Amino acid sequence: MNFRKIHHIAIVCSDYNRSKNFYVNKLGFEVMQEVYREERNSYKLDLALNGEYVIELFSFPAAPARPSYSEARGLRHLAFEVEDIEETVRLLKKEGIVTEEIRIDSYTHKRFTFFEDPDGLPLEIYED
Repeated sequence: MNFRKIHHIAIVCSDYNRSKNFYVNKLGFEVMQEVYREERNSYKLDLALNGEYVIELFSFPAAPARPSYSEARGLRHLAFEVEDIEETVRLLKKEGIVTEEIRIDSYTHKRFTFFEDPDGLPLEIYED
């Protein structure tokens, strides 16, 4: 295989405006492109982190719910690397975002914690 990197992650949300506000205004992702696809009654929002395209945020009418707890089958969570986890937790809390307690990875000895997006998708911050 010639995989070079992960190109993007697609997220389907239940409330487009709420999720757009969360990822853009609270987490600080940059909007690269926003498209309304009339034939599908669906929005597609391309988001970047530090200038690099990383997330496609989709809205679909009547999208089925998915289990979001971290031990469910499928994609377990999305993790973001941070330099200072305590500062990131402080900034998340300032935006009204609740985080779990900071833990230490027993194998890497690095600090991490979890929070959720508006649809309960588990998101992790990992200090490196």
